[in-house]
Amino acid sequence: MTVREVEHDITIEAPATEVYRLIAHVENWPRIFPPSVYVDHVERGELEERIRIWATANGEAKNWTSRRTLEPERLRITFRQEVPAPPVAAMGGTWIIEPLGESSARVRLLHDYRAVGDDPEKLAWIDQAVDRNSRSELASLKANVELATGATELTLSFEDSVEINGSAKDVYDFINEAHRWKQRLPHVAHVDLREDTPGLQVLRMDTLTKDGSSHTTESVRVCFPHHKIAYKQTTLPGLMKLHTGYWELTEDDNGVTTATSQHTVVLNTENITRILGPDAGVAQARSFIRNALGTNSRATLGHAKEYAEARR
Repeated sequence: MTVREVEHDITIEAPATEVYRLIAHVENWPRIFPPSVYVDHVERGELEERIRIWATANGEAKNWTSRRTLEPERLRITFRQEVPAPPVAAMGGTWIIEPLGESSARVRLLHDYRAVGDDPEKLAWIDQAVDRNSRSELASLKANVELATGATELTLSFEDSVEINGSAKDVYDFINEAHRWKQRLPHVAHVDLREDTPGLQVLRMDTLTKDGSSHTTESVRVCFPHHKIAYKQTTLPGLMKLHTGYWELTEDDNGVTTATSQHTVVLNTENITRILGPDAGVAQARSFIRNALGTNSRATLGHAKEYAEARR
């Protein structure tokens, strides 16, 4: 039986305790690590926890459950997948954060794993996925931790809500059935939806802007009937370095549903003047993104409202 052990590391210009905090709080992973789409807790104790992770690996969407042991005093976090996603037969490892002074740290990411059936080709696939994801995770961790202690104005989060006199299930169906959006939403020009694993979708679509042009985005969506769909864009418009969000539905005792669309965006400052003009800056980009995403979200919520209320 072949068990592979590998290590990746990076130096981050931030206090070791801050790096540990961001890794320990898994709710932030989609904003920190490019492969991560959504993470939540199954069980949560003071130092032991079980988490569910949805992520991409070599371009494929996967999900698994892991156990973690937190060691805040030692700045270590060990993890072990409970039911790995094939072709992985077993996977675990350790985050080790080593202070290099008051304002910098070395982060070591250790993995050990083996392949289903001890298959060399599957092991090679895992080698590539672990290497690619580890390098990507560490580079993104560095960028986002350093960003968090610096230019916070580049990150914006916001939401839009609407009350719907209809069931959460009907609203959920409208948002979940994205393959019908070209017929249902005027701002969608083309859509392709894949759902090889129930509840785990890859959505690619062309969205129209006010001037008649379009841009292509691709997202991985994690669906929780009938109350939430969380997503992360993996193909982004030029003004964004990151875009995560969710649709959340809450139905009260009177059958009225509050539908909320939430977005978190990190701006790509390199493209601001190219897209918005030579005089544009961060403030203009924030306003543009808030307006563009909010307009499309409110339009989708409005059509979902019509759809659900017609079914009462």
